[in-house]
Amino acid sequence: MGLDRRLIFGLCTVILPNISGVVSHDTDTLYRRSADDCKPLVIAHRGASGYVPEHTLGAYALAVTMGADYVEPDLVMTRDGYLIARHENQLSVTTNVDQHPEFADRRRTQIINGRLVSGWFSEDFTLAEIKTLRSKEAIPFVRIGNVRMNEAFQVPTLQEIVDLIKVLEISENRTIGIYPEIKYGTHFQQIGLAMEELVVDVLHKNGYVGRSAPAFIQSFEVTNLKKLKEITDIRLIQLYGARSSSPYDQVLLGSSITFGYMATPEGLADVATYASGVGPEKGYIIPRNLLNNLDTPTSFVKDAHAVGLEVHPYTFRAENVYLPREYQMNDINGLGNLAQEIKAFIDTGIDGLFIDHPDKLISIRGKCKKN
Repeated sequence: MGLDRRLIFGLCTVILPNISGVVSHDTDTLYRRSADDCKPLVIAHRGASGYVPEHTLGAYALAVTMGADYVEPDLVMTRDGYLIARHENQLSVTTNVDQHPEFADRRRTQIINGRLVSGWFSEDFTLAEIKTLRSKEAIPFVRIGNVRMNEAFQVPTLQEIVDLIKVLEISENRTIGIYPEIKYGTHFQQIGLAMEELVVDVLHKNGYVGRSAPAFIQSFEVTNLKKLKEITDIRLIQLYGARSSSPYDQVLLGSSITFGYMATPEGLADVATYASGVGPEKGYIIPRNLLNNLDTPTSFVKDAHAVGLEVHPYTFRAENVYLPREYQMNDINGLGNLAQEIKAFIDTGIDGLFIDHPDKLISIRGKCKKN
């Protein structure tokens, strides 16, 4: 971790001062601010992934120094049972595994959540082998600037992310939350690498215990969230995919439940029996019209709040290609007016949001003071 540590320091001292809109933090106050003191929560989606390749210690560290309340690692498993931070278990998207001839014979094809996927998979590698790989930018044609940091960082474990957070809490003089997502829960259960209990064990061991802990665990599936509710009091978040699709575990169970149903008042009431909040794709809250402009807000936030659920939509990104048309500016490959999109969603009453550019939300919310 020595090289990663030097790179992290460089990012936070060189990149950060050149990013507009970043405000000072609470190091001048006498209290230690909780991760949940101010709303909406700033949830750094895969770290500050708009500036640094996702799911790296550099991305998480930069997010924290920008003021993020929570960092969000997606979790997959290694062959020898370690939790590592990757959005996909297929490694060639975000690592240089295809440049390692010693692993050429590991490339294979398998079915993941009903889809045929080819590549190199985390479950076929030990942690020691994963540590020989280097991370790279996941969307290089959109985030060209991040490509310069390709192969600068290793793939971190969940424990390494927690260790980083604990160190940064000292320099930031505040509590920093962690918000892991269990990826492909059913898939990993089927191959004998279930991660639900392991995630809870790591969090509990590091002091994240109970509903007041600065932690959430999220999943697109339902069964594993219900299992988690039986073994931990850490807050749980039900994620929402496309309205017409179903959680993969429900598909295998033959259930007719769709994410669309789960967004109705009745469906939200069901979710509230096992989860503390919901993480919908942001179109559930403000859909877009045929011109790709924001349309009229729905009742989703009001309906979720009515049954006691927090609402944390995803994903807010500053690049024009991801923004509603009315907030796009200049070159389609450049950055647009993310601030206006954020303000529109804050007006709906959301409690937090997943964002690739944490500084953009910090600049709108302003310096956070304890309520």
